[in-house]
Amino acid sequence: MFIVETFKSKQGEGLWTGVESAFVRVGGCLLRCRYCDTPYAFWEAGEGVEYGVDEIVEIVRQQGEKHVVLTGGEPMCYAELVPLTKRLSANGHTITIETSGTLDLPVQCDLMSISPKLSNSTPHGLKDKTQIARHETSRNRPEVVRSLIKRYTYQLKFVVDTKDDLPEIEEYLKQFSGVLKSRVLLMPQGTNQGVLRKKMEWLLDYCRQSGFQLCPRMHIEWFGNQRGK
Repeated sequence: MFIVETFKSKQGEGLWTGVESAFVRVGGCLLRCRYCDTPYAFWEAGEGVEYGVDEIVEIVRQQGEKHVVLTGGEPMCYAELVPLTKRLSANGHTITIETSGTLDLPVQCDLMSISPKLSNSTPHGLKDKTQIARHETSRNRPEVVRSLIKRYTYQLKFVVDTKDDLPEIEEYLKQFSGVLKSRVLLMPQGTNQGVLRKKMEWLLDYCRQSGFQLCPRMHIEWFGNQRGK
């Protein structure tokens, strides 16, 4: 697996916000989301060192945290994720996998953090039109999401840019039966504290009305938009 970075920090997003965690960020992703805050984890960014499963397990052991966040990029791009999660689980780690919900592997994890990509993710400004087309054909895989939420404890984390995104979320969720509103998280798009706070004002009102959960980007509040935090 190509690993872009490993670090210790507090989980900044989702149901386990605040949990001290060991982060392992892989390089590589099929998508090119317009608002991606980790473009250095794209294949063409050229970052990352190739590690075997044993080496990654040892890196996590040295970080000394029980909770491990496997993120990216897209961790599900790697078949090695299966033996890696088995090893980490056997060593007593609690595992979160952060994924776009476009690929499926028989991994072991305690929280499948799925971030379905709405139409607001499409990178229309890219010069490479083939990447735009690939993003559009790959971003929405409801059959994969359906399989993941059936097999794992999950959270569905939607990136919300404007109020226009809210009806699309409601329509998207109609594809799935039995999804718990307490597991649907709405996260404002942005990497600036001021921008995030303004969006959270109206997003909080909507969450109160809809029963969905507001998902602040707490790592931005704690550390700013810093890499490895």
